Amino acid sequence: MAGESFFGQDPTHDEQGGIPADLIPYLEAADEVEDTEAGESVDPQAEESEREAALRALVENSLLLGPDPSVLAEIEGEVDEDFADDAAEACDERASHEAALAKAEDEVALDTRVQEIYQSIVARAPEHDIDPTLDRVKLALDILGDPQNSYPSIHITGTNGKTSTSRMIDSLLSAFGMKTGRFTSPHLLDVRERISLEGHPITREGFVRAWEDIAPYVGMVDERSQEEGGPRLSFFEVFTIMAYAAFADYPVDAAVVEVGMGGRWDATNVIDAGVSVITPIALDHTKWLGSTIEEIAHEKAGIIKPGQVVVIMAQEEEVLDILLEQARAVDAIARVEGRDFEVMDRQMGVGGQMVTIRTPSAVYEDVFVPLFGQYQAHNAAAALVAVEAFMGGRGLDGRIVEQGLMNASSPGRMQVVRHSPTIIVDAAHNPAGAATLREAVESSFAFARIAGVYAAMGDKDVEGVLSEVEPFIDHLVVTQMPGERAADVARLAEIAGEVFGPDRVDVRESLADAVDRAAEIAEAGAEPADRSGVLVFGSVMLAGEMLALAGHSPR
Repeated sequence: MAGESFFGQDPTHDEQGGIPADLIPYLEAADEVEDTEAGESVDPQAEESEREAALRALVENSLLLGPDPSVLAEIEGEVDEDFADDAAEACDERASHEAALAKAEDEVALDTRVQEIYQSIVARAPEHDIDPTLDRVKLALDILGDPQNSYPSIHITGTNGKTSTSRMIDSLLSAFGMKTGRFTSPHLLDVRERISLEGHPITREGFVRAWEDIAPYVGMVDERSQEEGGPRLSFFEVFTIMAYAAFADYPVDAAVVEVGMGGRWDATNVIDAGVSVITPIALDHTKWLGSTIEEIAHEKAGIIKPGQVVVIMAQEEEVLDILLEQARAVDAIARVEGRDFEVMDRQMGVGGQMVTIRTPSAVYEDVFVPLFGQYQAHNAAAALVAVEAFMGGRGLDGRIVEQGLMNASSPGRMQVVRHSPTIIVDAAHNPAGAATLREAVESSFAFARIAGVYAAMGDKDVEGVLSEVEPFIDHLVVTQMPGERAADVARLAEIAGEVFGPDRVDVRESLADAVDRAAEIAEAGAEPADRSGVLVFGSVMLAGEMLALAGHSPR
């Protein structure tokens, strides 16, 4: 370019033939070597030395209009710091990316393995298929060294409220610094929810390890049972053994164990719990537990053990008599709601309720429970009494109690998953649960219009459930759940039409379409939108599907 040198410097020297003047002496010196007279003997080594000296002079005296720093840096072995930092950062990013890919591959492989194990266990007899014996479970645990005896436990049965109460007990024990294991059923989304360690579902690695630890012994018990003409261990029996083994392996300081069904012959009933809790008993699972509430009470009373403290929540009179009779027969100490403990006061708050609870040892005032419904206040009271008994029967530090209950959660139980309109998910699946659901919604929300979304298992009292909710639900949308046990949507629609009237019932095949339709109906008749509600209820499986649809993951 005119007026500018090739390397961008202003030419302040004379030019000759386009060659900078300050280069000429050196070039001439180099040429002199080439112009040596013909026939004159030249030392090749000396010639090479002169050339090297001339080139070195060019570089050292900056005569190539530089010197180029990057060239000198390469010559002298130096590296630009910014370049080095960028290179190191790129290397770190590449390594991080490769590590993330490897981790993702491992997680996919673990997920696949968890599902393989789950499917192999599901292929066994279902959890509601009760065989009146604990012998198989006892044998498997005996071979494993009776892991269930390596930690103290709290055992929970009842018809409704078992899981919520279990989770509150877990949260309270955790607040007091204990490492907890919790076994509940059924799960909402992931089978690992059934086995919880320190408030979180067991890891994929832990789940796989728990199965691989017990699998050889499960096979041995299966083989012996079948040789004697009996069945293999059932779905629920295997999971119970896995949970007890996983708790011992962790190890936990305390286990919170919810029965699967009933009590007396439930696979969990091999533990010698120091404390038991019996939540309200009502008609449910009548095909397996008995057709009357008294028969069901006798089954559930089977978890009451000699010398333990049994916390009995509010019951019908005939049920309470059966439970107290069992407690006296085994010399257990009964703590009865209304006599030994009670919810003294309850005020609604943002995101839950403030409760005052009297226990045999203390009064806990204005404790926040982040759950909706009067029944959750009573669940909290029972949980608190159980933890008091577990920790020796003394009054507990009120600040730690507040922290424990404040951290409690119960996914799929009166859980708000969206606003405008408000969408609530609840696992209520029997008439008693539906009755408490009605109270919880009416006392916790000021809805002007409510649309329901309903599906159920085939063995449930559909008419009884819908009769409980019909007075406060304006319109019902029934939908189909997957699975062989699910009730057919046509049958649900027929029963719903009889209870609600055909003009108040819609049918949608998918849950997403059902929720969309319910939201449309709710918002059509309510102003403003925050006074309209959608209630998804009828099954734990349906609650899980709704949580997944709303992007919520149960903890």
